[in-house]
Amino acid sequence: MEESKIQPALQNTPGALANFPYDRMTVERFREAFPRARWSDERRSWFVPGKTAARRIDRWLAREAELLAIHADSKGRDAYAFDPISSPYLEVADDLRIRTPYSKTALRELHGIPWASWDDELRAWRVPFRSYEELRRRWPAIEEAARRNEPEERKRRREAERDSEAQRTTRLRYAERRRHRYPLPAEDLPPMGRPVATEQYGVVVFTDVSGEVVEPPVLAAFNPHAMRADFDYVWGTWRSATLTELIKTWPARHGAGPMEHSRGWWQPTLAELRVARRNARIIERRRRNRDLGRVS
Repeated sequence: MEESKIQPALQNTPGALANFPYDRMTVERFREAFPRARWSDERRSWFVPGKTAARRIDRWLAREAELLAIHADSKGRDAYAFDPISSPYLEVADDLRIRTPYSKTALRELHGIPWASWDDELRAWRVPFRSYEELRRRWPAIEEAARRNEPEERKRRREAERDSEAQRTTRLRYAERRRHRYPLPAEDLPPMGRPVATEQYGVVVFTDVSGEVVEPPVLAAFNPHAMRADFDYVWGTWRSATLTELIKTWPARHGAGPMEHSRGWWQPTLAELRVARRNARIIERRRRNRDLGRVS
């Protein structure tokens, strides 16, 4: 049953208005519970006289919701008996209980099921039978996500990816990042000591320029932005910008254009600064917590 609305009657007679989706049996039960109720064509509602009418209607609607839930659960049980889900992740009791390895996909699907809820004591998701059809519709995605996140399956994927080309490239990229170096056009260097946005590492502060010319193979492997033939690139040393520096940085009015992207640095926009400030706050909070842990 949809949520019914109860409003104070606008007549001189004390009472309340009630409206709910039309159903012949529901109307019969309503008339039996409220024999003095009268239908108002003007308000498209039932008017129940009496000073306690609103409370009585509330109680009646609550009972109707319980009856509807019982009926829907019964239909859901019949649907399960006719077309059951057979899975190690599903247990049938008074309701349906789902236990899966942690998966964002499975969580997203379970959150989309009406009346589904997490039970902390059972360490399981509980779904009433009235939601069985929706669970049935979402189950293939839930089960596939659960299987992908089984410990053995995750271990197998890690081992398969360990010596893959993508994994080797990722390790080399991380190693390059730890060097804290970045190719800069020799004739168009960024201001030293001030936060600027970069193609690879977000908003950083350049502290030094070595003057060492960057070899083309290194450019091609890790710095696709620095491929202009009319530029000579030299190595610049960078560090992460602090939260104080980011707060003091004045944002650019417009986003970077092709020229700024090709040289690899530009004045950050407000959106870019917001991301960098949020990350800097997280880093500072972790550092403070770590320092407090050492002190205690």
